[in-house]
Amino acid sequence: MGLEKTAAGPDPHIPVLRINQLDALELDAALEQLLWTRFSHCFQNCRPGLLTPVEPELRAFLYLLLWRFTLFSNSATVGQSLLSLRYHRAGSSSPRYRPLSPGQKFGLAVLAAGPRWLQDRSHSLLPLLGLGSRGSTFESDDGFVRQGLRKALTLVSGVAKFASLINFFVFLRNGRHPILPERITGAQAVFSKPNVTRDVTYQYMNRELLWHGFADFLIFLLPLLNTRKLKAALSSFVFGKETSDRKESGERLELWQECGLCGEWPTMPHTVGCQHIFCYYCIKSHSIADACLTCPKCGAEARQLEPLNVEVQAVSRKSST
Repeated sequence: MGLEKTAAGPDPHIPVLRINQLDALELDAALEQLLWTRFSHCFQNCRPGLLTPVEPELRAFLYLLLWRFTLFSNSATVGQSLLSLRYHRAGSSSPRYRPLSPGQKFGLAVLAAGPRWLQDRSHSLLPLLGLGSRGSTFESDDGFVRQGLRKALTLVSGVAKFASLINFFVFLRNGRHPILPERITGAQAVFSKPNVTRDVTYQYMNRELLWHGFADFLIFLLPLLNTRKLKAALSSFVFGKETSDRKESGERLELWQECGLCGEWPTMPHTVGCQHIFCYYCIKSHSIADACLTCPKCGAEARQLEPLNVEVQAVSRKSST
């Protein structure tokens, strides 16, 4: 019995993980984009915009060409083949695998390529239908019909998108038919090989989910933090605050000769109310970026930006000599 079941193929009633089906769709979309990129590179030496007028038709043609040698041949897309999946006739009650009928395959191709082509061509459908002419005697009737057709197309597009959303919610619940064309045509993804499992442990998946959640939290939180102020507070806590009773001989001279931000000789020296000196452009850029500026060296609350008093600087140099 085991040999007969293996020879007949895998059981189509074994559920396929949702992540496998979504990964197959992502791989198919990536392959279509890669194929279009390679095709457009063939015309890169031609005049710009050569393919733009017929781009929707070319994309549909490439999709149908890919469909002919993948889904039409073996009832599986490229993404499904990479993940050991294929389409099964969902309405069949047979315990054995049954491939899709030609009508189901054509239905998948039309429902996948048709709406995309209509969406890309929606801006030019009305002129092609002759409803955009203004020189006819029934100009008012043409305008009414054109407006009604535009509203109908908008309504149909909205209903299709809403139906796709509902279908995705149903897929998350029962794990079948991630896209609407599969549900309409009755195509269900099953394993193409027996005993195929996703070789990813739940411990690894939980760790990845936790890390991605933590990374998203940091991306949201970091722009809200004042990193300069935290750095100044941390340095003052670790090394201690600089007080006025420090040695006046060498350290005070270094304060006059070194910018507290760039470490170079201060250009257009300015102060923010403490004993540290900064280049004008260094401290001005920090004040623009941070409305509640504090001294990056000592953490003191910064007051209004003021130029350095030249007389004080001269007196300090004389006392040091």
